[in-house]
Amino acid sequence: MKNLFLLILLLTATGFSQINFPSYYQQNDMSLTPASALKFGLYGWDNPALLSTLHQADFLFTWNDRIGDWNDFNNWGIFAALPNFGFAMYNQSLDKYHITDFKLSAGFGNHSFSAGIGYGWSTGNVSYFNRADVFSLGLLVRPNKYFSIGLVGNLPTNGEREGVIDFAIRPFGNQLIAFFGDYVLSRDMEPEETNYSFGAVSEPVDGLRLVGRYFEDKKINVGIELSFGNFGLTTVSHLDKDGKQFYNTHGIRFGAYDRNIFTKLSADNKVVEMNLNGGLKYQTYRLLDNSNSLIDIIDKIETVKNDKSVSAIAINLSGAIINREMLWEVREKLKQFRLADKRVYIYIDRAAMDEYHFASVADKIILDPMGSIALNGYLIGRTFLKGSLDKIGIGFHELRYFKYKSAAETYSRENFSEADREQRQRLVDEYYDVARKDICEGRNFTHSQFDKLVDSLIAYLPDEAVKLNLADTLGRWSDVAKIIESFEGRSGQIVNPAALEKYNLPSDNYWSEKPKIAIIYAIGGTSMDDGIKARSLVGQVESAFSDNNIKAIVLRVDSPGGDALAADLIAEVLRKNKGKKPIIVSQGFVAASGGYWLSMYADTIVAAPTTITGSIGVIGSFFYNKNLKQDLGLSTDFVKRGKFADLGFGFTLPVIPISLPDRDFTEEESQIVETRIKTLYKDFVNRVATGRKKSYEDIENIAQGRVWSGRDGLKNGLVDIIGGLNEAIEIARLKAGLTKNEFELKEYPQRPFININQFLPDLFPIKIEDSSPLIEDLKLRFKYNGEPMLMLPLDDMDLITNWVY
Repeated sequence: MKNLFLLILLLTATGFSQINFPSYYQQNDMSLTPASALKFGLYGWDNPALLSTLHQADFLFTWNDRIGDWNDFNNWGIFAALPNFGFAMYNQSLDKYHITDFKLSAGFGNHSFSAGIGYGWSTGNVSYFNRADVFSLGLLVRPNKYFSIGLVGNLPTNGEREGVIDFAIRPFGNQLIAFFGDYVLSRDMEPEETNYSFGAVSEPVDGLRLVGRYFEDKKINVGIELSFGNFGLTTVSHLDKDGKQFYNTHGIRFGAYDRNIFTKLSADNKVVEMNLNGGLKYQTYRLLDNSNSLIDIIDKIETVKNDKSVSAIAINLSGAIINREMLWEVREKLKQFRLADKRVYIYIDRAAMDEYHFASVADKIILDPMGSIALNGYLIGRTFLKGSLDKIGIGFHELRYFKYKSAAETYSRENFSEADREQRQRLVDEYYDVARKDICEGRNFTHSQFDKLVDSLIAYLPDEAVKLNLADTLGRWSDVAKIIESFEGRSGQIVNPAALEKYNLPSDNYWSEKPKIAIIYAIGGTSMDDGIKARSLVGQVESAFSDNNIKAIVLRVDSPGGDALAADLIAEVLRKNKGKKPIIVSQGFVAASGGYWLSMYADTIVAAPTTITGSIGVIGSFFYNKNLKQDLGLSTDFVKRGKFADLGFGFTLPVIPISLPDRDFTEEESQIVETRIKTLYKDFVNRVATGRKKSYEDIENIAQGRVWSGRDGLKNGLVDIIGGLNEAIEIARLKAGLTKNEFELKEYPQRPFININQFLPDLFPIKIEDSSPLIEDLKLRFKYNGEPMLMLPLDDMDLITNWVY
């Protein structure tokens, strides 16, 4: 940045002579203030670097009455731009002469530092008006929310040079008031030419801007700008040194949305619609992706809550495939929404237990006339493959030494162990109790009434649901506007969240880059190159800690575990940097085993009531050949040197690229693996004890591979707070000392650009489906065959839907 400043100063300060082209103040007499002091200046005409701050396409037409009345258009300008690029033309007429100046500009950067370049040319009486083609270089530096500085170098092709420095100061760090000044760098200016100006601009009310500006030659500008959203008006009175009105400049702007002077007067009759069809992802693609992400939905609900023009929100739950933890998080956000005295309407067609639990937060539930509500309770089941493995001749060795660590039971047993049954029953009871409490609160049921509803019918048909107060009315989503009108007693405008003011406002109310909270997603199995992708994620975590503008870390963990090395790569970065920045872990559907390893060094662990957490334990498993190789007519042979060299050697299954070892562990080998697993387990317990500031015995009492609900985790100290990602961000904000609404979120990894797979069905006749959870589980187990693992059972992984994309 310093070198760029020096370059422009060198270009503009070397070899100044008398200016033979229009000076800075002559060329910018249409502007209210110096470029860096107000909004986007003249869209690259004055400082091309400002184009990087423009948020939407905008158009400005200005004119002045230097020669005649206000409606005399001898002098006018057109300034048009879209983010990063601008075009301007400025026409002047004097007697029988006229000139039209043009400029193309481009600016790139961020809100702290940006640079731009422009090229201008002229048509008309070029020699009479002393015109030459001109190159412009611009810088805009805003190191904080209080200070802005612009630097412009104008380099005409006739060899002249002109440099301009302008600055602005916001004492309150916002648009309420700014003091500004600018200075033209030139040694040989004519005595009557202006060298500097200074003044102030104030926006006492959104959309109303008042400007006063004093020039070196004692002239004064007094201006006002009114914004009405996508439309604005400007007028400036130019006063001579005696205080008499010399001429006026007027402007009409339309295009980009700006703060609206009438916003506070707008009626609160908007109803925002949200469609939750499909899954709820953690990250959407940046292009061609209309699906929803958790963080975006939370932000939209918060925006709707704070928008005074909105009275209600209508949610379409038809076709939603969202796990119960994410549904709970969104439901909690809707509870906050209702506390702002705004209504929630939710449409359902076929709702099961989780969907109905979500819908019960609504003021009114709208059930489709052909829909149903099934309150069947909760169940966790499991398919056991031991008999199948025996039949096909595959042996399985369960390396299990801890009571509740049941990840291998799918392959080693024909039913639940008593320990696994115990912990799973507790989870089911927790799911039921959480749903019952919320549904009874939302629908005014007693617990006994709810229990009866669960046990009376498999599903409730529409009329019956309304009669029993499970729904408030029947209707289709297509008729939701009329239905809401009947409840509200007035008509309301149905709008998309994207139409709300927050998502269209310029960011000029805050200079510089806002401080950030990093949201780091550790989603999927703990693996090096898939799942959480620890090999690349570790660098991103380190980057977040080294970025001075990131003030806090929120690690979102939704992982059933897997490879201990992959989990420890991330956990170790958190441990080493603990104390430098707040570290908050938000646990999703599951953050257990390796997922808890990722969590244990956080300052605060936040979990949903039904989050699966804990499972502090280690297990191993080993698949080997019993007689499958022989039944397939395969044979193997080898030579070796080394006592254990043949451990793991076997044949590769035809078609499926999985190698099946020829033999099981020997007794000596089993003892070696047992020692490794128990050593890793002891290390795991010690690390959790250190991270949670507890004794080894405290953690050992709740370990042994036991999974816990988030609510039970709160009771036994594995979790600090019940909440979701929204609560984790708020805790991070408070710990970092950030002001509400003056910070941004930065996601790691960065959202992917585009999903190429969506185009494949049109190019190829065969659509490649994702592997089933069983295949993925088998691939993982064969990859780490015989290795100590931090993982949960297959069915717990199967329940985590729509992890990332």
